[in-house]
Amino acid sequence: MAGEGDRVIVFDTTLRDGEQSAGINLNVEEKVQIAIKLSELNVDVIEAGFPAASPGDMEAVARIASTARGPIVAALARLNEEDIRKAYEAVRFSERPRIHTFIATSPIHMQYKLRMREEEVLESVRKHVSYARSLSPDVEFSAEDASRSNLEFLVEVFKLAIECGATTINIPDTVGYAYPEEFGAFVGEIIRRVGSDGIIWSVHCHDDLGMAVANSLAAIRAGARQVECTVNGIGERAGNASLEEIVMALRTRKDVFGVETRVNTRLLYETSRMVSRLTGVPVPPNKAIVGANAFAHESGIHQHGVLCNKATYEIMRPEDVGVPGTTIYLGKHSGKHALARKLEEMGYRLSPEQLERAFDLFKRLCDRKKFVSEADIEALVIGDILEREPNTPELVSYEISISGNSRATATISIKMGEEVVSDAAVGNGPIDASYRAIKRIVGMEPELLNFKVEAVSERSDAVGEATVILSLDGLRAHGRGASTDIVEASIKAYISALGHLMVLSRAREEALS
Repeated sequence: MAGEGDRVIVFDTTLRDGEQSAGINLNVEEKVQIAIKLSELNVDVIEAGFPAASPGDMEAVARIASTARGPIVAALARLNEEDIRKAYEAVRFSERPRIHTFIATSPIHMQYKLRMREEEVLESVRKHVSYARSLSPDVEFSAEDASRSNLEFLVEVFKLAIECGATTINIPDTVGYAYPEEFGAFVGEIIRRVGSDGIIWSVHCHDDLGMAVANSLAAIRAGARQVECTVNGIGERAGNASLEEIVMALRTRKDVFGVETRVNTRLLYETSRMVSRLTGVPVPPNKAIVGANAFAHESGIHQHGVLCNKATYEIMRPEDVGVPGTTIYLGKHSGKHALARKLEEMGYRLSPEQLERAFDLFKRLCDRKKFVSEADIEALVIGDILEREPNTPELVSYEISISGNSRATATISIKMGEEVVSDAAVGNGPIDASYRAIKRIVGMEPELLNFKVEAVSERSDAVGEATVILSLDGLRAHGRGASTDIVEASIKAYISALGHLMVLSRAREEALS
């Protein structure tokens, strides 16, 4: 076994930087599920969010801090007292809290975004890193846009941050500008000038030029011992360095890197799948490690080679990353315990109340179709339990009638609080008519940005999962719904998205009040 100095700390920022991806807005329950999964995956640090961004983010970070067991739970804060105080309030109930504070150091960011001189940035570092350390013994400091910063100034900033109590120093390639040889040399020179006694050096790379993983690995070879990454590489713009790619590169090529991680690689596939389903961001089939084709062989030459010896074309074993070999089906004779166990195997930890609702939905589904797959169950759990915001509209019933000219009439009943409200509308087909009726009931006129329906498996009786993205007054939210009836799935997805819009609107009003 390698010693402590030979281990790389995996800092997962899926719930913070990953959730900043355009079109992603996870609710608290979804974030908690991902955090529990990341704990099981054995990441070292979970960056749970940015508490100062919104009351919802504050609540989510606090829930994760009190729920996640094992990893450090970090909260991001700009270099000001209010942000830092909120970050500490959110993570203070964690077993291992961390405040992660940052300020930009590149000339372009200081001039146009911060409108601060170098002396002012240094004074802010001195004041606010010291304040963060007075609240928490574990403080991480990041120099935003470090890869485009002046090296001499950056060294001065880092020395000051360490002097004021920072224990982890992060060197971000915020806009994905660096290339591996350059970034490795840059990181190595900083470590040489500043020193590494008692300090953990970290990197945070973005994928704008497709080099986030390569840059992260180059930094590890140069001495970095924490790497910041996300599941499936999601994140701002083109995304972040991919957790599963970094972890498996270090494991597969330990002869080159000479380091290891604590990550349970057998959970990589199911973690990837959960994050994909909850965020609504699909994993490309050719995605390294966790894509559908990562261990698929179609070429006759490749097939022959793999049949003779898997090592001919597979440098990793599928089972080492948790790629399943079979699909397990449940049916109408299955009990609640079997469903609970299956959900746990799939990575979901439901409360007793949520499990009761999941079992009821499962039994109803069994009455509609003979075989119920994992994908069917997961679609229902996400769409009808995790996706639904509390105290928002809920579908009670719907009726559709279609005339010969393709005009349809939809009668929709929705539970609004304790009241059930019904209305009807005519539209160009059943879904258009349903959406018109729903808008009449809730009194909102959101813009439909995207609508998609797809089957969750290849069977003819598969559950259909609908995804909707709505926009209203500058806010944007997505919703999902699942049913063997694609009209019902579409209605549920629309109502789910409306619920998210209502929550976002309330949060904005609270923030402005």
